[in-house]
Amino acid sequence: MFAFIWNLLKKTTIWTVVIIIGLIILNGAFGTIGAGQRGILLRFGAVTSTVYNEGLYFKIPLIEEVKKIDVKVQKEQTEATAASKDLQAVHAVVALNFHILPKEAGKIYQEIGIDYKDKLIDPAIQESIKASTAKFTAEELIGKREIVRAEMKKLLTDKLSVWGINVDDVNIVNFNFSESFNTAIESKVTAEQDALASKNKLERIKFEAEQRIVEAKGKAEAMRVESEALKSNPEVLQLRALEKWNGILPQVTSSNIPFVNINGLGK
Repeated sequence: MFAFIWNLLKKTTIWTVVIIIGLIILNGAFGTIGAGQRGILLRFGAVTSTVYNEGLYFKIPLIEEVKKIDVKVQKEQTEATAASKDLQAVHAVVALNFHILPKEAGKIYQEIGIDYKDKLIDPAIQESIKASTAKFTAEELIGKREIVRAEMKKLLTDKLSVWGINVDDVNIVNFNFSESFNTAIESKVTAEQDALASKNKLERIKFEAEQRIVEAKGKAEAMRVESEALKSNPEVLQLRALEKWNGILPQVTSSNIPFVNINGLGK
């Protein structure tokens, strides 16, 4: 009886082990590829031409393996020290947005590997920064930032497209220069601001002077017109005096200084 039970237990254990091994093998026969990923099928460690899209996939357990690679838009930010056209030291921080073309995922894994960022992306950004900044002076790097960015994007596109990597965008996060250059730029800006303020003040003074000249010419013309009128009609002077008269006759008059010619006004 004991021997029967022992034999039964051995058989049960063997079948349990077989079932467990079968489940492990079966579980290794399929898997899933997530959104924004592609699966590279390896057979005995060698890359095949098969690339799985998103969803469920099947493979031969213990013989085949699937390596996943991201094809979504990714960001890689790199710092580099370079020199401008006028030999100013430039410390740049550049961010690259890129994605792997799905049909080229197998090529990248086979020829570069999963660590393609370290092997390809970062060196490409470094090179584009150095090549771009060398075409512009330090002041142009500040004033023509958009042109510099476009130059970097073009260089990166030319270099990475041959590997099946699409450049979506390039952004210059920061440009830093030496302390002496920053001081020189600050002094130049201050001088330009002072010169502009002086110019504006001079323009204001010139305008005010022109206004005074115009005003003086206007007064002189008015006096000339009035003088001409008095010469042609002397009675206007008497009319002006009458307009200012308060109606009270003077107590003392002189025969040599007539006040108003009443008879003349009557006419």
